[in-house]
Amino acid sequence: GGKNDMRYPLFLQDEGTIGFVAPSFGCATEPYKTAFLHSQQRFMEMGYRLDLGPNCYAQEGVGISNTPEKCGKELNEYLLTEKADVLISCGGGELMCETLDYVDFKGISEASPKWYMGYSDNTNLTFLLTTLCDTASIYGPCAGAFGMEPWHESIQDALDLLQGKKLVMKGYDKWEKEAGKCEENPLVPYQVTEERILRRFPDADSEFSGRLLGGCMDCLVNLLGTRYDRVTDFTRKYQEDGIIWFLESCDLNVFAIRRAIWQMQHAGWFSHVKGFLIGRPLVFGEEMMGLDQYHAVYDLLKGYQVPVIMDVDLGHLPPQMPLICGSLAAVSCRGNELEVRMELK
Repeated sequence: GGKNDMRYPLFLQDEGTIGFVAPSFGCATEPYKTAFLHSQQRFMEMGYRLDLGPNCYAQEGVGISNTPEKCGKELNEYLLTEKADVLISCGGGELMCETLDYVDFKGISEASPKWYMGYSDNTNLTFLLTTLCDTASIYGPCAGAFGMEPWHESIQDALDLLQGKKLVMKGYDKWEKEAGKCEENPLVPYQVTEERILRRFPDADSEFSGRLLGGCMDCLVNLLGTRYDRVTDFTRKYQEDGIIWFLESCDLNVFAIRRAIWQMQHAGWFSHVKGFLIGRPLVFGEEMMGLDQYHAVYDLLKGYQVPVIMDVDLGHLPPQMPLICGSLAAVSCRGNELEVRMELK
């Protein structure tokens, strides 16, 4: 094993085919359905062909679009055949982990790689494509986000990344605390009102590089210790590069975040770490018994003596910088400016 083992899919070409799959929730209900339909229209206007998987509008499953077996089958069909050039997940959800027993990871690691983009519950695939199959994936917006009018800059960034046109991300000026998207208004853009303020521990400018790895902590700790957890093998394999962990949370309160960090730490996941990029937690600004979102993370991570940058544009409080999980990244943090420069090596 070594540096050249990471596999990078071909980027989306002009007139290429975008495939849509729903291993987590589908787009069966509002506002997701209208947003997804509008996304399709936008992509078609740009000259792309579309290929919708059988579960895109399904609502037969529990916490996912369909039965775990049917969801796994859809993923295999789209990852192992030439049906589509890149894949975008329909949405996040709750129980995508249950599909994993039906996903052919061995076949995927032997087939030619394909970009898969999604976040949140999609961590169950983006993270495992990288750690189990040495295949880069994109932690970024799901299909419905491309339906907003007008597009936020981060949505354009995600498409530019899928096309291979932009590999340097810098974050955005403002973020959304309260979403405006609802059944009555399915195409409303992000309501960005809050100033981006990076919190840095230690509070100093920093530059570091390593392989990007991470996703939604809710999902990551759920995989930890299962047969899908090959993280320590992965970090050992790429130890010369070191790892930059990007982490964000959805349903976790500050104590659950701290327990998640403790668990990953004690499982040895953070060996060979070069730095941490921590997204804004969905429950932002929470304090419980004197514990806030910063101490929840940094009190445990300071022992690694690497930069910990928090309230990064990642995750459930949009916008989010799309990141290539598995890529070699150079991160520079100066004052309130963050730059992530990704290389495909």
